[in-house]
Order: sequence, then structure tokens, then C-alpha cells
Amino acid sequence: MSNSLYSISISARATLDMHSLNNEGGEGNQIQTRMVNIVDQGGRLQNVNAISGDMYKHIQSDHLIRRVLGAGLPICAGCREFNANRINADKDFLTRTADLNDADLLSELLRTCAVDDMAGILITEGKRSVPRKSVVEFGWVVGVPEAVTTDSYFHVKYANERSEGKRQADRDSTESTGSNLGQAIFHRPASSGIYAAICHIDLARIGFNDITQTYAISPDQRALRAKVLLESVLFTFLEPNGAMRTTQAPHLVNFEGVVSYSTAAMPAPTVSPLKDVFRTQVADLAGVLNRVEDGAVGVAEFDDLTGFGNILTDLMGWMPYAHQYV
Repeated sequence: MSNSLYSISISARATLDMHSLNNEGGEGNQIQTRMVNIVDQGGRLQNVNAISGDMYKHIQSDHLIRRVLGAGLPICAGCREFNANRINADKDFLTRTADLNDADLLSELLRTCAVDDMAGILITEGKRSVPRKSVVEFGWVVGVPEAVTTDSYFHVKYANERSEGKRQADRDSTESTGSNLGQAIFHRPASSGIYAAICHIDLARIGFNDITQTYAISPDQRALRAKVLLESVLFTFLEPNGAMRTTQAPHLVNFEGVVSYSTAAMPAPTVSPLKDVFRTQVADLAGVLNRVEDGAVGVAEFDDLTGFGNILTDLMGWMPYAHQYV
């Protein structure tokens, strides 16, 4: 397609049942789920279950690395090994860029690794502190008030790795107290409900050096990176990884919302799905922005994962926008 994309915003409600994607830790034998305080659409304070945006960004980065590898795009040694330090763990890159100034270092980073280009990184090796801001952003995935709940479930793990002396002591203790012999008791939470999710993708910044205000890679390379980036975002919502998935993989019941996209240098609008009329308001905002520049913003609604997948797949064929002053 001849159209180009400046930015994309996703506003959606995800129905997730029986998940434990993000927990705060444990106290004794009780695992605690993450709760946050929000103000609802009626102006009332609410305490609801939530999944950190850090969790979704981590999920998306893992998918991105796999898609970059599959597409044969440039990748640093750290990302290739799924090292959390990414390009900071690439000794060859650090050696050959040791004498470069910050602007040239950033250009070399953009050419060397598609993952660090799009997922962001802070180069901290040596005396440097050179940031590369991510082109994709996730907000907290927040439970819609009165549509989400968390319960705690009783579990028992039988422990038989005990000496005979210990087992006899346990029997004596059991006879006198009535406690459970050789069993580790713990409580595990599971949450179910409708969650509000937002995501913004700044496609115009793919390959863009924020210091020199120029692109360090070719338009074709930018288009390839944009495609795998949208693939990784799609897979993030299709497979929301996180804590305790081995026994509490989430039931993804539904995913509905709206995708907005801009073809000019203006943000694609988003409205929090914590508001019931968020889809209508995104469309209204698009209308306002199209009065600034005719046809600059488009909106596509979806009612399920298939619809969402079709929208992102269609947008994968568009070119990323290039700043006109470059």
C-alpha cells in the first residue's frame, strides 16, 4: 500500500478468567495479587485487580525477539540470547563503538539491533548513559470496577522427603495437635473479569535517531521492522504470558475495542476502556483530528480476537511514516 502510518493506538477490553498473571509476592503461605486504586468513570475511588504494563511489555519484547530472529533482521548478541541486558551484553558492539560520540553510537545501535531500536534500551556500559526510548508503550491492564474479582484457593503439597526421626516427631505432633502430617499448605489467588488495556505504537520513530533527527536505516528496513513489531503486539494479546501459567493459564474469553491510526504527524487517539463509551469517544476524537488535517486519522472497531487480528494484519502492509524534514 502507498499509505504510511505515523502511530497506532489500541484501546480494548479483555475478558480474562482464572488467571494469576501478576502477583506482588507472598506473605507466609499466602500469595498476594496486585491491587491498585483508580477513579472510575463516575468519579468514585475503586480498588481493583490489575496487571502491570511492565508485564505486557516483557511479553511483547519476548515475541519481538522471536519474530526478529525469524525474519532474519539485525539483532545484537545479547538479544539473540534473550539476555535482559540486551546490547549492553554485546562485547563486540561495545568495543567497536567505544570511541563514538552519543549521536554516532545511537545510529550504530539502530543499524545493529532491530529489537533495541523498537523495544528501547539504556546503554550504561563504561561511563555512558545513552537512552533509546521504546516505540511501543503499554499502560496498566486494569480491572473494570464491579466486573472483576479475585479469590484465594487452598492448595496442599505433600512432602515425603523426611527422615524417620522427623516423621515420628510429626506423628507425635499430629496426635497432639491434629495438624496435617507431611503436608505444605498454601493459598494461591486467581482473578477473573473484564480488564481495560491500552497500547500506543510510534511507528514513525522506527530507525529514527532522536539526536541527529535522521533515519539510520533504509525505508525497506523500516517497513520490515514495522511488520514484525505489529506481529509481536498481536501475539502479546493472543498469548498473555505471566506468572503461574503452568497451572493457571488464563482463559481469554473475549477481546473487543478499537484501533486508531494516523497517517500524518499527529497522535492516534486513545480513550481508556475504563469508560463504557470509549469506542464512541475514540471515533469522535478521530473526527476532531480529521478537521485539523483531512483523512489523517482512521478508526477500526473489533468485537473479538479475530477482528483485532484482521485489523493489525492489514496494517502490517503499510509503510511507517517518515518525517518530512529528514
